[in-house]
Amino acid sequence: MFIAYVVVTVVTVLANAGMAVADFVKAEFVPANSAEVGVPPSWLPMPASLKAAGAVGLLLGLLGAEVVGVVAAVGLVVFFVGAIVVHVRAKVLHNVVQGPGAYLAPAVASLVLSLSSHPG
Repeated sequence: MFIAYVVVTVVTVLANAGMAVADFVKAEFVPANSAEVGVPPSWLPMPASLKAAGAVGLLLGLLGAEVVGVVAAVGLVVFFVGAIVVHVRAKVLHNVVQGPGAYLAPAVASLVLSLSSHPG
């Protein structure tokens, strides 16, 4: 179970770190997707910072700060559930699965595997 935790969490770290970089540099698709769901460009640094913090927290969890890793995973799960809510409220459903849904799944898996790999 520990190997699965490490592999899934590393994938989650890389995915969120990559998206945080894309958000920070305002890759072409980022402002377009954000505008489509009604998120103003001035708000873009916040989700970038949250994704980056989640990635760092998960990495710290892998390095032994187990509580930090669990809290980071919870934060990412809450963030991506919120992102899905924003998409649904804006009636922008065409990219929910490959957008926030694709990031929610590994965040949930990282959380579950972290809790099961470090009982107590």
